[in-house]
Amino acid sequence: MLSVRVIFDPNQISRPTAIALGNFDGVHVGHRQVIAPILPIALGDHYKNLTSTVVSFSPHPQEFFSQKPRSLLTPFDEKVALLESLGVEQLVLLPFEASLANLTAAEFIQKILIDSLQVELISVGFDFHFGQKRQGNVTDLQDIWGDRLTIIPEQTMSFGGAEPSSVRISSSNIRIALAQGEIKLANSLLGRAYNLVGKVVRGKQLGRTIGFPTANLEVFTQKCLPRDGVYAVEAIANNFQKPILGVMNIGLRPTVDDLRSDRRTIEVHLLDWHGDLYDQELSVNLIKFIRLEKKFDSLDALKAQIQTDCQTSIRTEQLSTAA
Repeated sequence: MLSVRVIFDPNQISRPTAIALGNFDGVHVGHRQVIAPILPIALGDHYKNLTSTVVSFSPHPQEFFSQKPRSLLTPFDEKVALLESLGVEQLVLLPFEASLANLTAAEFIQKILIDSLQVELISVGFDFHFGQKRQGNVTDLQDIWGDRLTIIPEQTMSFGGAEPSSVRISSSNIRIALAQGEIKLANSLLGRAYNLVGKVVRGKQLGRTIGFPTANLEVFTQKCLPRDGVYAVEAIANNFQKPILGVMNIGLRPTVDDLRSDRRTIEVHLLDWHGDLYDQELSVNLIKFIRLEKKFDSLDALKAQIQTDCQTSIRTEQLSTAA
């Protein structure tokens, strides 16, 4: 599989292009519907001269306008890896600054899409807007590209038990699901397990003293974290022969830390693993939310609860395998 080329300089763009246009934070099931029509396998021989290109913005437009850091479902490196796995040949990141934000819809079409990208095919979501004050929409694109424009309708998913409801597939709904600890829903909307990737750093090593050593994970600052609590997880590292089941805690560690601190930690206890993971990259897939974080009266009470959490994680994995 070829590596996706990441382009910041417009002069390095491989042209002409077939583009999927959007922010694509999460590269979720709906995003993949938008990207699919411009992949090389979809372009075929008829459009083999076009470079399969995802066009996105850096920073996220909402971050530019709010002037506040925005948490991301897929930080840059994760997004690039996901796009590469799909077969995208080129990722063009448009610098979202005042000069771009102030372009009218007509100027965006002419200067960016036609002059810079030499777009011949486009794929967008039905609600895509562009240009100053979001004045441009899919109708403006259709007026120029006609049947060479693919508009992906709203994507929904049936989710629930005996009486399932229809849930819109969107980055916003994934964020809501994560904030509520609804991991099964978030994973369904993503089309994969939500994961946290980071370097294992040294912590206070308290877990070792109660028989549950943990890997302390340092993730990208703007990574969107799920609600505080305990999770059943699977962890992947370069020296693992297969994913290893574990229990992860996100939160303030109220039993052992000063409650005046607001510094959240991510700790992963791996079942049936003994070894040194310091400074290694660990990828942790979230399987299920087990419980809220709570303060225990003693370390013995905390130890007993962790044992229960481990058994819950094992049962969750067994049920998942059986299904």
